[in-house]
Amino acid sequence: MTQTPDILPEPTGFVAVSGASEFVAQDKIGPFRAKRLAVALSFALLAVAPGELGALTRTLMMDAYVQVSAFVAATLLLFYGAERVFRFDIGTALRNAKAAQVPMAALMGATPGCGGAVVVVAAYSSGNVSFGAVVAALTSTMGDAAFLLIATRPDTAMVVLPLGFVVGILTGYLINHFIKDDYQSSAKSTCELAPLIGRTRWKDYAYLLVAIPGLVFGVSQLMQVDFEATYGSLPLYVGLAGTTIGLFVWSTSSLQAMTHSKDSPITRLAEETSFISVWVIGAYLAYDYVVVYGGLDLEALFSSIAILLPLIGILIGFIPGCGPQVLVTTLYINGLVPFAALMGNAISNDGDALFPAIALNPRVALLATVYSAIPAFIVAYTFFFFFPDFL
Repeated sequence: MTQTPDILPEPTGFVAVSGASEFVAQDKIGPFRAKRLAVALSFALLAVAPGELGALTRTLMMDAYVQVSAFVAATLLLFYGAERVFRFDIGTALRNAKAAQVPMAALMGATPGCGGAVVVVAAYSSGNVSFGAVVAALTSTMGDAAFLLIATRPDTAMVVLPLGFVVGILTGYLINHFIKDDYQSSAKSTCELAPLIGRTRWKDYAYLLVAIPGLVFGVSQLMQVDFEATYGSLPLYVGLAGTTIGLFVWSTSSLQAMTHSKDSPITRLAEETSFISVWVIGAYLAYDYVVVYGGLDLEALFSSIAILLPLIGILIGFIPGCGPQVLVTTLYINGLVPFAALMGNAISNDGDALFPAIALNPRVALLATVYSAIPAFIVAYTFFFFFPDFL
């Protein structure tokens, strides 16, 4: 394989972006990285701050790493490793699936992360799947928030993900039955989701190396092992090391969310886990800072508008990207929003898959989001009124 630079220049064309979609030219890479570097330095300054602020930040970074990032890394390695070993062409499989196309697309969407839904959106642009399959994938996906839920509340994940999958299938079939318009006519023929890095770098291996003990500590924590008595300060050091490497990978990367399918599983693991981890760290810090330093009783605040929480969760799901969805999941984990709000958000949110949909076909992106809001509203308020204490 031809050797390529450690960081390749961004090609002009669509890439999935955290927070917005845009056509990125090479002259925009510098400012883009500068913003990421500013975020990474802000996290570093908070971690080395004296007194309670620094201690709290370091503990939260350790928690974010061993509770979420290490599990994300393991899941992505398994998923991308299997993809590389079996060389499965999902676009061709979806095109030939016919009646099974909608459930296959929903299953792709229900896979933790945004990769499966992005693949379905790209397959739609090339005429391989129906509009109902796109809606099924976007309805069933929970995006990167699924990793956080699996790592911290696996009991809830075992309900949310299968239920989203079933809702996605039903919605997709209904769309194909009642909606006959051809939305593919306005789709762009090509879409470069991410540039090819081309080789596995030292920082990719470093991220994997630290993730292994991080996963051990994460599993130990799930088994309620006493960290301090069993491991001493080792989990803190591993968590901070993993966070530091992840911030370095993310802040120096020319990728903006997704990785190229031809890159190695280890490279894809490091890039995408680092991207997800930044949002998770931000959500962890935001929540605890508000509680510790803001003096705000979030539980009392949200309980005063309880009937609106499912609707708010659904509306937040309209926002492209996974960051807002991770925040909703964090609020649920901390007992501040009900299961109904989490379920509404899980169904309505499209994660990063909305970015290529917007670039390829804005009309499809808008309609798919609107259509997914209908089952989200029905399911969320069914739980709110009839099963208020569910999970």
